[in-house]
Amino acid sequence: MVGKTNTNLKLTALRGATTSKGDTDFFIKDAVIELIQELITRNNLDQENIISITFSVTRDLSSCFPASIARKYFNFDKVALLDCQQMFVPNDIKFCIRLLALVYLESDKQSVHPYLNESAKLRPDR
Repeated sequence: MVGKTNTNLKLTALRGATTSKGDTDFFIKDAVIELIQELITRNNLDQENIISITFSVTRDLSSCFPASIARKYFNFDKVALLDCQQMFVPNDIKFCIRLLALVYLESDKQSVHPYLNESAKLRPDR
């Protein structure tokens, strides 16, 4: 939101998650791209209104960094991105990628939190 002042926007935290088909660069890249595309589409986001995205992954994902994928694929040069490992919980969903995005969303819009693939089990209310 550089250089813009829009009083119709509110700072909003969006959550989301997906699962990768495995621990490879290819599978993780596909999962991250799909998750971010859904986040943007479902919330009608302009890229300039995305402030930051924190990714967490389960410990069975170690082939690459989701933030690096997001930066390269979506040209997120002005978005603060961070990766971290989700705490280990026995019987957690395998190959899970979660995100927390801080965005400016239109005040009258309802937040939509995408939970894709196996991660839909995390939020059966969505």
